[in-house]
Amino acid sequence: MNIFGYVRVSDTGQNERRQLDAMTAVGVPDTHIYVDKQSGKDFTRTAYRRLLRKLKPGSLLYIESIDRLGRNYEEIQIQWRTLTKNMSIDIVVLDMELLDTRREKDLMGTFVADLTLAILSFIAQTELEHSKKRQTQGIAAARAQGIHLGRPAKILPENFMELSSLWACGRLTTKELLKQTGLPETTLYRRLRKHGIIRQK
Repeated sequence: MNIFGYVRVSDTGQNERRQLDAMTAVGVPDTHIYVDKQSGKDFTRTAYRRLLRKLKPGSLLYIESIDRLGRNYEEIQIQWRTLTKNMSIDIVVLDMELLDTRREKDLMGTFVADLTLAILSFIAQTELEHSKKRQTQGIAAARAQGIHLGRPAKILPENFMELSSLWACGRLTTKELLKQTGLPETTLYRRLRKHGIIRQK
């Protein structure tokens, strides 16, 4: 039997080690583990697409939890049906015993599995929406308190105004000004405009 594992973390800053260990523990070969490091809001993921091309009827796919498959309620339902019904793949969700398509394929078993999937898919999307809401509220609160978000602002050298004056009257080239201030060109011109410094013609 072809055994595969799918692992997903939301971004490159998160560690997928726990999921990889879970795949190894159930016997998935390292070469059959596919890892994505991106949001679960949709299924346009590089590793997941490669995995689909490798799966064949009778393959077994392990995922650690349903939210690792995705976080979009409708998309999870579609992908689950595509894999289990259209492609004849078995799926095992390691943290939910009821989501093991190898077990009880009768009507009752299918009903229980489908109901469980619907509930967990709903929870997965709800958690994503709540996370986005908390993030938006956090950003708004930080801005209200005057906290700078994003890249730290470039610190101007103490002699910035003096250097800028020399540049404005043509005694310093733009290249020399960039070098001495250590600022990127776009930042430099933004600061020159902010301080009302205009090169004399």
